[in-house]
Order: sequence, then C-alpha cells, then structure tokens
Amino acid sequence: MSASCRRGRIVEAGPVADIFAAPKHPYTQALLAAEPKGAPPQADPSAKKLIEANDLRVWFPIRAGFMRKTIGHIKAVDGVTCEVREGQTLGVVGESGSGKTTLGLAMLRLIRSDGPIAFLGQRIDAFKAKEMRPLRRDMQIVFQDPYGSLSPRLSVAEIVEEGLTVQKRDLTYAARREIVARALADTGLDPQAMDRYPHEFSGGQRQRIAIARAMALEPKFVLLDEPTSALDMSVQAQIVDLLRDLQRRRGLGYMFISHDLKVVKALATDLIVMRHGQVVEQGPAAGIFAEPKSDYTRALFAAAFRIETIGGADKAVAQ
Repeated sequence: MSASCRRGRIVEAGPVADIFAAPKHPYTQALLAAEPKGAPPQADPSAKKLIEANDLRVWFPIRAGFMRKTIGHIKAVDGVTCEVREGQTLGVVGESGSGKTTLGLAMLRLIRSDGPIAFLGQRIDAFKAKEMRPLRRDMQIVFQDPYGSLSPRLSVAEIVEEGLTVQKRDLTYAARREIVARALADTGLDPQAMDRYPHEFSGGQRQRIAIARAMALEPKFVLLDEPTSALDMSVQAQIVDLLRDLQRRRGLGYMFISHDLKVVKALATDLIVMRHGQVVEQGPAAGIFAEPKSDYTRALFAAAFRIETIGGADKAVAQ
C-alpha cells in the first residue's frame, strides 16, 4: 500500500502499482511528475576559466607497525584534470567512495593535495590558510545536509552574514542586514524571517538558507556537494531551478557533485565520471548521457535509470 500526504492529511491511498500507474489526486500527480526540467547552460570555450586542476592527486597514507611506517596509500583522487568556466557547470558523478567530494575539497584547498591548481589564473596549490583567506569570498561551498550544516544556535541572519563578518569587516550592522535580506530574497525566502532559527524551516528552506549564505559574498565559483540528496523530488526540482537562475544572473561557475543523474543532467555542461579516484570518462555532459563510452559509465547509468511503462507510456524512473 502507498499513501500520499499533504499538510498532515492523506489525500490518496491505495496499492502502490495503482497509484503509480494512475494517480487520481492532483497533488499525487504533481509529486510523481516532479523532476528537474530545462536545459543546462551551453558550453562556451571563450568563457573565463575560473578554476582548473592538472593531474591532481590526494593520497592518504596507510601506516602499520610500531613505528607507523607507511606501507601504501589510499588513492582517493589519482591524476584528475578538470576545469570550471564562468556560467558553466562541471558535474562529477560516481559511486560512493569514488573520490567525488575529495576532489571538490582539494579544488577549494580545504584538504592537502598534489598537482597544480589555479584560481582565476593564479596558482594556489601552495597557498597556506592565511593566503587563501582573501580568496574565500570568491569560492564558496554548499553542503549536502541542510540540517547539519546550519548551526541551531544562530539565527538565519547570523548564519548568512557569517562570511561577511570575516571578509567585509568594514560593513556596518545595517549594511550586513541589507545584504542578508537581498541574499534571502534572491533564494526565494522572505527576508522578514531572518531573525528566526533553522529548526523553524523545512529541509528545502534550510537548503535555500545554505545557498543564501554562499551567495551573500557574491562568489564566482561554488562547490555544490550533493545539495539536493536530502530533499524530496518536488523540492529538488525547485532547488535546481533556483541554482540555474542564480547561475544565469550572476555568471557563476559550479562544480556539482551528485549521485542523482537526473539532477546532474539538468545542470551539467561538462561531466566527469569517477571510479576509485580516477576519471573513467570525461567530456560534454550531453554527449556522455546520450552515448557513454566506458562500461562503467553504462553500468552506472543503468543502475540509476530503468525504463518502465506507466500508463501506457515509456518513462525513465530514477531508482
């Protein structure tokens, strides 16, 4: 049996197969039809290169024995070359443990790595934390968990303005409030709610707060680490629309890490498929989705999509 709930009430219930094949209530129909729509940004080779890495490696030592001697390495990222351009999105996909998040953190210089990394044409792979600090306003991150990534002790205003207090210390309290209000409005939230706390918001609203926190500093490059995985399908589609709108208006470059291939397909200009820390396949996203070349990519796509006949029509359903 399956039930569709809205605002605390069951609007439709019945056998799973029947509801999926012929939903009767408009809300159930909307839920089942919810998926990211629209096209990703077009590739533009002339667009400014925001960040790039060449033969990037992140190896973690394996130590054993009384002297903790290094006997091997876990090659979390092993020889990855990639770039993100202004107004475009690099999608990074692969199974759990493939090195996706490690790659993103290394690109932001949040973990140690080997290999050249350049941001806005400047080598940053040897920068210390103090040297990186001025660049942080231009490179931001949105985390996977909209519950764990927001401090329950801070109000929404305090969360969104956190970066401003570090990067723009000359701003007055009123000026920070104005920026916070604008960031919330840009992400579809009511600025009047800025003095409320995270527990008063839904998961989708919390993720919008996390996005507003990143946008408050007006970055150029944003790492999005599974930002829709904890959200239901209808909210996922809304967040994808929001990210695409912000990218179009601000010329943002995204690195989008996700297991959800439908979401990646709706956002990614270029695609990297990773396995065991290495790139299995890389290139324009549309081409890889249309005709994957490696056996692993084909297996990954087959695991994520299956063709079912629903209501007499073929429809791709994410598993």
